[in-house]
Amino acid sequence: ILEKANNGTLFIDEVADMPMETQGSILRVLQDQRFYRVGGSSEVIVDIRVVSATSKDLVKQIDDGKFREDLFHRLSVVPIKIPPLTDRREDIPILAKSFMETTAKNIGFAPRNMSEDAIAVLQSKNWSGNVRELRNLIERLLIMAPGNKQEPIRPEMIPPEAISDSTNTFRH
Repeated sequence: ILEKANNGTLFIDEVADMPMETQGSILRVLQDQRFYRVGGSSEVIVDIRVVSATSKDLVKQIDDGKFREDLFHRLSVVPIKIPPLTDRREDIPILAKSFMETTAKNIGFAPRNMSEDAIAVLQSKNWSGNVRELRNLIERLLIMAPGNKQEPIRPEMIPPEAISDSTNTFRH
């Protein structure tokens, strides 16, 4: 993967879940810009940018001995903190619309609109899975929501289990 990312960008998702041994290997590559393939004897030189993401507190992970501090500093050149979806509920309508349009295009469906009440239900949910959870639910609704595909998705079309951690009092 490092070799394929040469002269480009490597995205490491959930970097905090990387085993300590792998963290050391990645750190060496980032510092030296070179590595040996597994079982190989020739050095491979790479020029890569790394973007990493995590939902965990890396400072706490360092304190707990689960993440290398030197790798943290190497990766923290331009840190960007994005608050969880629960703290930016106003983004839900625009994200839902974007996910609906993208999913519809990818699978060859017509996108469906969502009623204001359905959006309100989504905005009341505690999104422990953040944007990924919202995207998955929108995909599910596009594919599985009952009714005429030209009508908007209404609250009663949202599966109860998909909103079970909701803070609202809406019931199906």
